[in-house]
Amino acid sequence: MSFLRSERNAAAILLVAAALGLILANTGAGAELLSINAAHIGFPAINLDLSVEHWTSDGLLAVFFFIVAVELKHELVAGSLNSPAKALLPAIAALGGVIVPAGVYLLFNLGSPYGDGWPIPTATDIAFALGVLAIFGRALPGKVRVFLLALAVLDDLVAILIIAVFFTTSLNLPALAGAVACVAVFAGLSWMLARGGREGASGALTNRGLRVAIGVLMVLIALLTWDLVYQSGIHATIAGVALGLVMAAKPAARTAHTLQPWSNAIVLPLFAFSAALVMIPSVGITELSPAFWGILVALPVGKLLGITVAGWLGNRLVGRNAPRSSVLTLPDLVMIGGLGGIGFTVSLLMNELAFKGVDLVIDEGTLAVLLGSAVSIVAASLLVAARSRAYQRTAVGVDDEALDSAPADSPFVE
Repeated sequence: MSFLRSERNAAAILLVAAALGLILANTGAGAELLSINAAHIGFPAINLDLSVEHWTSDGLLAVFFFIVAVELKHELVAGSLNSPAKALLPAIAALGGVIVPAGVYLLFNLGSPYGDGWPIPTATDIAFALGVLAIFGRALPGKVRVFLLALAVLDDLVAILIIAVFFTTSLNLPALAGAVACVAVFAGLSWMLARGGREGASGALTNRGLRVAIGVLMVLIALLTWDLVYQSGIHATIAGVALGLVMAAKPAARTAHTLQPWSNAIVLPLFAFSAALVMIPSVGITELSPAFWGILVALPVGKLLGITVAGWLGNRLVGRNAPRSSVLTLPDLVMIGGLGGIGFTVSLLMNELAFKGVDLVIDEGTLAVLLGSAVSIVAASLLVAARSRAYQRTAVGVDDEALDSAPADSPFVE
């Protein structure tokens, strides 16, 4: 399983899955694959009827968001964001990395009907960004990874809020109330597991059978929570976020650690394959929509400018009072900005949500996300490699394995 937990390998698998989806969609097998992706699988008894594509994006992706939420909570409580001083500079850089790409996108779409796509280039794919850093940045100091992780986690938090607020069209209040109640029950059961583990031999939950029964019950409640969130009108992946945030720390860390290889090997690749399964539009460059150009430019350019400028201003304004671990040089900020332009997973999800029902624009948006992320991957790889060589020359390095494994205080370390 260590192979699938590696940030390098996870990024490589994700890239291969997306490339395979795009290539196959434009071969003789494309029509059949698109038909399978659009086929519906329903459960009338519980009012569920989703296409294969949406079972992937609404269902399986909730597992990924659960893991993101567990890491977000850990960073806020005990990690690189556990104090305002630590969080301030990454937060300023992350804010610039949201506002500027959104502004660049809107500049390309002034007067067009595609303004709702502004959230698409605001996302950073944490798995891909850390993977590129691990591959090309072996000599970088640990504070670079900590800063990138903090920025990407805050970026994910913004993405979660955007999905919850801007892509909720109507609310089913009884279903939402039921979901809230399920989340509360789930939190209570996880607390019981954590309390039993602390009490050891004298604890109330030393009976293995009882602990297994509670675990099974939590899985069933998690599934019910997902269904109720879906029925409520809020995007179903928010169920994974809610469960990850309320689950007691130790059971959450164990669960996320167990799920992470499956997320890297199955959930994210399947989503990337499904989302990238689009036929390249047979139109001239001048006929592509403003949404395509907005995303294509905003991801690599908007992200780099936003993160770099905001990070530099943050250093100038509050850097003297910030911990040294959160202060980066301008070249390092440029490198982080390049990595931030790798939108990929969350950008693909937002593309589907923003242009729901407009298939041609979804396809163009998907291509723009893939191309924009590819440009960012190449640029970031060059920037990371250059900074790594610079640190090597000045003998400010870290152990080769430091950037390929979770930090010591990570919630996924056993």
